[in-house]
Amino acid sequence: MSGPTLTFFCIIICASWTEKQAVASPPNVIIMLMDDMGWGDLGVLGQPSRETPNLDAMAAQGMLLPNFYTANPLCSPSRAALLTGRLPVRNGFYTTNGHARNAYTPQEIVGGISQDEILLPQMLKKKGYVSKIVGKWHLGHRAQYLPLKNGFDEWFGAPNCHFGPYNNSGRPNIPVYNNSEMVGRYYEEFKIDRKMGESNLTQIYLEEGLDFIYRQSVAQQPFFLYWAADATHAPVYASRRFLGKSQRGRYGDAVMELDYSVGQILSQLRTLGIENSTFVFFTSDNGAALTSGANESGSNGPFLCGKETTYEGGMREPAIAWWPGHITAGTVNFQLSSIMDLYTTSLSLAGISPVDDRALDGLDLTPVFLNSSHTLQNRPIFYYRGNELMAVRLGQYKAHYWTWTNSWEEFKKCSLRVPRRVDFFHHAAKPAACSRHRLPHIPYLNNPPAYLKDHLYSPFSINVLSQPPCLRLLLGPI
Repeated sequence: MSGPTLTFFCIIICASWTEKQAVASPPNVIIMLMDDMGWGDLGVLGQPSRETPNLDAMAAQGMLLPNFYTANPLCSPSRAALLTGRLPVRNGFYTTNGHARNAYTPQEIVGGISQDEILLPQMLKKKGYVSKIVGKWHLGHRAQYLPLKNGFDEWFGAPNCHFGPYNNSGRPNIPVYNNSEMVGRYYEEFKIDRKMGESNLTQIYLEEGLDFIYRQSVAQQPFFLYWAADATHAPVYASRRFLGKSQRGRYGDAVMELDYSVGQILSQLRTLGIENSTFVFFTSDNGAALTSGANESGSNGPFLCGKETTYEGGMREPAIAWWPGHITAGTVNFQLSSIMDLYTTSLSLAGISPVDDRALDGLDLTPVFLNSSHTLQNRPIFYYRGNELMAVRLGQYKAHYWTWTNSWEEFKKCSLRVPRRVDFFHHAAKPAACSRHRLPHIPYLNNPPAYLKDHLYSPFSINVLSQPPCLRLLLGPI
């Protein structure tokens, strides 16, 4: 065989081997989902205390997404949306009454995530991923709804929030699980001092995450880690090492410990030499709970209201993507993006095609992450509470169909027979500037675009100035 021919065949073989290696070695995926952490809690997003050096460094080494949204301003529905890639009105994980005034999923929920849904860890198994959830599940506490029945291989954490202590047989404290075995309960084996705000839970969750990463690295197994620490959900807690350290009180202590934990996880990826093969995403399930009190509430920065509302403070979240060698360091992308995009993006990174028997609401963000100047189509962001569409954002404009800043009693006095019109609000091009401009009233389109037709079952909205005072309260600034 001649020299040129041999060289040609060597090139073909090497190219084929490289392609197979790329397919056989998809990146690890780590999603860090905080609980009730607000857009304004990070130094990189303007928090004056600047007590998040590790998260700020993560943003400097990766990509910051200031226009990132959750799917619901409450814990359970947003988590269901993340793991299914579908709005709660599609995956069925929501409750509602009082025209979306109570869309909270209670601790005592008798059901859980639908068995018809295909969760992210179930899909990732197609490429051999090992999956673990650390922390809060909140998608059903009965045995058939727990993580190991929904695609996860390992779990350390609890099915619900750390409310309590209850200490009675009628309503026992929330259990903590190691895989399928209950290993204790909050306030009992896993101490939470409500008076002092002291608990070692975040450190336990950190150790569980680090151990999982190490084991999978040694086994050279692709992995998915869903790290869902809940220290910033009231009652807020931190370990003794961090208590009293923050200028922001107990909530700030919890943020500092979570920031430290993020730094430890990223540091271990570097130590193990797998940082270039691990995609990491940091965000929160909903906005900061501003009604939790001075010591237990976070910051939503310049945005109005917080958790439980469909104003920006309730649904716009801190978001950082980190993948050294792939995501250009120090970039900011204003793409409108959603927690549901993490489902579709994770599948794309793993080389897995989504199922085609259902609608997915998430978009594949890999073009955005891998080309920092790229933006996707001008997609809408839907703001739901329960099964009620409250608002829609498209580009720099947001239309409020419902809000509920007024009382339920006042609301019931108001006539709902109002013109089919909508009030639009303009978003500043740069969220940090946070200027809000009320635009002249714009009539609602009689023939809404296709992406709205599935959501606006009975679309109507309000010309504020033509309505009585009680209806004017239904609409306000973003």
